[in-house]
Amino acid sequence: MGQPVTVIEKPSSHPGVVRYETNRALTGMGHEVFRSLDDVTGDTPADRIARVLFEHGGVEAVHVNANVISVHFERADGQAGVKELIEDLYTYYREGVEVVVPEGVSSE
Repeated sequence: MGQPVTVIEKPSSHPGVVRYETNRALTGMGHEVFRSLDDVTGDTPADRIARVLFEHGGVEAVHVNANVISVHFERADGQAGVKELIEDLYTYYREGVEVVVPEGVSSE
């Protein structure tokens, strides 16, 4: 459950930069640029993605525009697991996690 996000990973013409194209828009028409975890100050979809990527490690900068996330890695091979991080960001209910049903709501 949650919102499944499909991600296509594409190399760019710049070494160490990888583009991730998603099946949903993450920003409006504006660009959002994050050069470090200190730049992540809110809880918008772009902020959440940047936070997860910087915490994953090996990331120098994140640029988000609509459905495209451009990630500048410290190393050219630093993208292991990033595609999956983005895909799983909006999946809230995973196998083995108990689904909370509000009191008074039937689960049937």
